[in-house]
Amino acid sequence: MKKIAVLTSGGDSPGMNAAVTEVSRFAAMAGMPLIGIKRGFNGLIGKYKPQDSFAELSMDTMLDIADQPGTYLRTARCEEFYLPEFQQKAFRFLKSLNVTGLVVIGGDGSFQGAKALSAMGMPCIGIPGTIDNDLEYSETSLGFDTAVNVCVNAVRAIRATSRSHDRPAVVQVMGRDCGDIAMSTAMSTGSEIVIVPEVSNWRIENVVKRLDSLIKRGNTRATIVVAEGAYKTMKPYDFASFLKPYTQVYEGEPMNARRLAHVLRYKTGTEVRYNIIGYTQRGHEPTAQDAAFAFESAHMAIELLKRGIGNEVIGMRHGRVFHMPLDKALNIKPRFKRQIYQLINSL
Repeated sequence: MKKIAVLTSGGDSPGMNAAVTEVSRFAAMAGMPLIGIKRGFNGLIGKYKPQDSFAELSMDTMLDIADQPGTYLRTARCEEFYLPEFQQKAFRFLKSLNVTGLVVIGGDGSFQGAKALSAMGMPCIGIPGTIDNDLEYSETSLGFDTAVNVCVNAVRAIRATSRSHDRPAVVQVMGRDCGDIAMSTAMSTGSEIVIVPEVSNWRIENVVKRLDSLIKRGNTRATIVVAEGAYKTMKPYDFASFLKPYTQVYEGEPMNARRLAHVLRYKTGTEVRYNIIGYTQRGHEPTAQDAAFAFESAHMAIELLKRGIGNEVIGMRHGRVFHMPLDKALNIKPRFKRQIYQLINSL
């Protein structure tokens, strides 16, 4: 009888609990005992006491959490796991528990950990779990659809009050190095401006020019959707030349939503407000799409491990779940949807 383990790693995303629940369901159907590893790869390297590192999972434990937000197994990043000695320690720990396969739910960094364990002989299956949707091999990842829906609902509410008061709005959404949440939100809400990290050296002056043009044409309630990681790719800007001292940005204090709104307000003479849609994107109940993806991914993961197949990741292509080699998936570089970006910023 094969014993397998499952962990959630990196940032939490809606649908992680659903995926762990379905892994439990299909493992039970296959007669495979299941261990849940707590706090990501940290639970494999001895950072916590055993009771805080892993637990036997059963359907009695998991059935009540399928539609809950967050992750029952907890999650965390683990910088130590980039070092070979900790990878070997994790491998030995899994072997000591008689584990013969591991399901890793997370993003790119989590998959790198799965790749290392697979190379040592531990079959690993990756399920993409990240709201950023920054794994190019798959059309979507667990939590992305939920995060976009949270942002869409928020932006629609913000645009309603923007129309009432004739106030443009800066709305910051998540997206560390990927602007997919911002782009999808902007497309779905009719937002007039989107700013994403994929565009290097973007200029505040161009955003000011675009907003000023919209205002002069009668659009006094335009929405600027900005991905949180976009400030890192902004062309340097002299804030102190016109802003009051309390809004100046010094070295080590980068641009943010509040400061961007101040710049736009001073440059256009319009009362621009800012809004930050934060962890609600992560901590929301999964949409039907994310929950269904979790179900199909878990089933495929268990079927692969039953056959002793590892070093694979699961994804979505043309609306259908599929799997491919982990190494090949990680080598696929992200492609920026530049035409959509230009359309949003030009209509």
